Amino acid sequence: MLNTFMVYVENKPGVLTRVASLFRRRAFNIDSLTVGRTEKPEVSRMTITVDADYDQARRIEANLYKLVNVLLVENITNQPAIIRDLAMIRVAVAHEARSHVLELANVFRARVVDVAPESLTIEITGAEDKIDGLLELLRPYGVLEMVRTGIVAMRRGSKSAGVLAATESTGLETARPGSENPSTTNDDVSYSV
Repeated sequence: MLNTFMVYVENKPGVLTRVASLFRRRAFNIDSLTVGRTEKPEVSRMTITVDADYDQARRIEANLYKLVNVLLVENITNQPAIIRDLAMIRVAVAHEARSHVLELANVFRARVVDVAPESLTIEITGAEDKIDGLLELLRPYGVLEMVRTGIVAMRRGSKSAGVLAATESTGLETARPGSENPSTTNDDVSYSV
């Protein structure tokens, strides 16, 4: 099962390497990884998707908290969230097929960002299924190049107390499991290192 983690980290050199190394050491393949700044310049946010069962996801979360620069980890897999991916797809298009490709882009609410004599570049934003659907329909025309950003995710509604505490504290104190939501129950789970 694909798990989506939001990881708030200190915006310092080497943090991405430490996080990626943790997944490598534990033999987990990162399906998607995006990193960007947050509303606080000293905090960055990673959105990581990884294929793991429930116990493995709990161990990943616990091991992420062991990293020095990690402020907060949230597994939002089973929570209401907005999840988006962005892709740019360059399609080989002969003059007679151009209108068909433009219609497909319109149906998927994608937009053309570059027009060349023999190709079109389409930008699409949305859920991964939506992008995969457009890509499959464009393959018969000839996909010359494609790039995807990976997913970014945000919980629906207001921020949790743990996110507020982790990003608003001036000392960048770390929030620990269970502290972000008082109603969260801590299951007795042992974590192997």
